[in-house]
Amino acid sequence: MASITHSSAKNSHNRAFRQPENTGFRFSGCLKAVLLSAAFLTATPAAAEGITPVRTKAKIQSNGKLGISTRFQTQLPEQLQDALKQGVSLDFALAYRLERPTLASYRLKIEQLLSTDNSVNYRLTFHPLTNRYRVSVGTFSTEYGSLNTALKAVGAIANWQVLNEGALTDTPPENVKAQIRLNLAAGRLPKPFQINALNSKNWDLDSGWHDLEIKP
Repeated sequence: MASITHSSAKNSHNRAFRQPENTGFRFSGCLKAVLLSAAFLTATPAAAEGITPVRTKAKIQSNGKLGISTRFQTQLPEQLQDALKQGVSLDFALAYRLERPTLASYRLKIEQLLSTDNSVNYRLTFHPLTNRYRVSVGTFSTEYGSLNTALKAVGAIANWQVLNEGALTDTPPENVKAQIRLNLAAGRLPKPFQINALNSKNWDLDSGWHDLEIKP
C-alpha cells in the first residue's frame, strides 16, 4: 500500500495525530508514521478468515531509530462483518517488540531502547447513511467504499519510527531483531461480543508475531 503523502496530511501531521485514549501510542514530529493509501495496493488473493502479513520491513534510520513499514491482509468472519454493519466498531492493535539487542547488552542505552510508542491502534467502523467504511487512527480517518479496501488500511503503515534517538546508532542490521503483530482488540468489543470472541476461534483474529526484515 502506498503512503498517503499529500501536503495537507503531511503539514498537519503533528496536529492531527494525538494519542488515542488508553492506547499507549503517541505520534510526534520525529515519529513520521504514515498511513498507507488503499488506492495503490496491489491485488492480493482471497484468504481464509484471519490476519496474514503481506509486508514486514524495517530500516535503521540515520538518527538511530527503527522505521517500520507493514501491510496485512485481513479477512473478517461473517459474524464480525454483520456486527460491523450493525454499528459495532472493531479495534485493531499493531504492535512491535525488540528482541535484539537486549537491554542487558546495551546498559548505557537503556533510556534510548525503552520506548512507550510500541503500538498503533486502528478503529474500523461502518456508516450506514453513506454506506462507507472508515478507518481511524487517533483523530485522523479515511473513508473507503468497500470492506475489503478498508481492511487493507488496517495495520498498514510506512516509516513508523520506534525506539528513541540513537538507540541503534552503529548497530549492524544483523544484530537487530524486531517483530510485528496485528490483532483484533477483543477487549474493546461490547460485552456480548467479547463472550463470543472468547468462545469462538473464528473471532480470534491475530497475525501472531512475525520477524521484520531489517535493512541498514
